[in-house]
Amino acid sequence: MPYSILVVDDDLAIKDSVSQFLAMLNYDVKSASNAEEALKILDSFEATIVLTDVMMQGMDGLELTRRIKESYDIDVMVMTGYSAEYSYENAVQAGASDFIFKPFRFEELDLRIKRVLRETELKKERSKHLKELKKLAITDALTQLYNSRHFFSQIKSETNRHLRYSRALSLLMLDIDFFKNYNDTWGHLEGDKVLMKIGKTIDSCMRSMDTAYRYGGEEFAILLPETRLKKACVVGERIRSRISAQVFEPETGTKASVTVSLGATELVKDEDFTSFIRRVDKALYQSKDTGRNKLTSIVIP
Repeated sequence: MPYSILVVDDDLAIKDSVSQFLAMLNYDVKSASNAEEALKILDSFEATIVLTDVMMQGMDGLELTRRIKESYDIDVMVMTGYSAEYSYENAVQAGASDFIFKPFRFEELDLRIKRVLRETELKKERSKHLKELKKLAITDALTQLYNSRHFFSQIKSETNRHLRYSRALSLLMLDIDFFKNYNDTWGHLEGDKVLMKIGKTIDSCMRSMDTAYRYGGEEFAILLPETRLKKACVVGERIRSRISAQVFEPETGTKASVTVSLGATELVKDEDFTSFIRRVDKALYQSKDTGRNKLTSIVIP
């Protein structure tokens, strides 16, 4: 897919000659005679670069640059024949990626455009890499759910939001029943398969606003914003039943299954996140102490 360039210049001879040259280089080119026309074109034209003159009737090129950078992720190159009135610093402060003086040779323009495109691709790659690193820092590698570090960050944030806006917040905690026995019988590699499958099952049962975390070895937590306890219990029961219905094959011809115990609770007014976690943990262990493969909720009046 070719790069797209919008040429903006009220000198028709320059606008047309630059546009023709760039089209010859296989860029997708559109042109405008003033800044207002350029902004209208950008509503429907996905430009990679805007190449604009500085001195134009109406809005000048630096103001156009500022307007573009406020609304679009587009590089702007500024052309000018008025070196005394405008400087490279003026253009950069407005958000331009490069600055070229008229008259220029087309070869020089080509090289400058290629440099801007190269730098843009490098910035995109760096940005993508940083996003991947940030995701790795908060993601559990085995289950692909969020990790416990991110859980504590998010529960603090959601608890503070509850305090500010009095919005409902519920929490589910689940633990795999007798998971040590499963690992001891079939080995940790098979146990990891169970953890991965449970992670996928939890993810498939959540709504878009919910977030799930691998809280510990075989423990998982789910934050449910804007959710009362009754609705959270519905989500928890759906997770419990789907996990208990799954069949694993730790070795050829051998079928196995696992169950989970769950605790559920809802944040109450002026409560901090630590007591919130302690209460859901208490509910979880009530489920384990009274038979397992069940959900227990604790309500604070």
